[in-house]
Amino acid sequence: MTLEERMKNGMLYSCENPDLVRAQAACMEILYDFNQTRPSQTEKRDALLRQLLAEIGTDCYVEPPLHANWGKNTHFGNKVYANFNLTLVDDTDIYVGDGVLFGPNVTVSTAGHPIDPDLRAQGLQFNIPIYIGKNVWIGAGAVLLPGVHIGENTVIGAGSIVTRDIPANVVAVGNPCRVLREISERDRLYYYQNRAVELES
Repeated sequence: MTLEERMKNGMLYSCENPDLVRAQAACMEILYDFNQTRPSQTEKRDALLRQLLAEIGTDCYVEPPLHANWGKNTHFGNKVYANFNLTLVDDTDIYVGDGVLFGPNVTVSTAGHPIDPDLRAQGLQFNIPIYIGKNVWIGAGAVLLPGVHIGENTVIGAGSIVTRDIPANVVAVGNPCRVLREISERDRLYYYQNRAVELES
């Protein structure tokens, strides 16, 4: 089995492999250029993201700085928004559905290391893909760990640590992240606590 196959199949491999380190350098160069763009350089930012990521849909916006291990393993749908300091530990695939919102300082990590210290000392790592459904909002400072699936329309509360799958149409919070409640009709009427929805006419 090749190194790339081991990376994609959740198997242990050496993340210190010199070939991997060299390959990642190309990603770092593109990220550097993206993170140095001026706010007015929207076309340049879009072109760099299309060069960096595996897929990116229409009307996406990523606020610099962006951090990624590879970029080429991240798949964005349409109308994805990422606030400052999105970190993509995309040593294998991250799938992000249409309309996903990332708050500032979110980490999405497909990679992990063995618990056993002797294995860690050998520079071993494993990767498991992450799936984020459409219209998910991930609050500021949340961390998504390897292998999690988040169902569509769900809200992940700020600071949550997502260690297992979260279903669709819920609000989930905490460390470890757990379902707090389902999204309900009340959420159509009140956007925050007791503040009623009053749209502009």
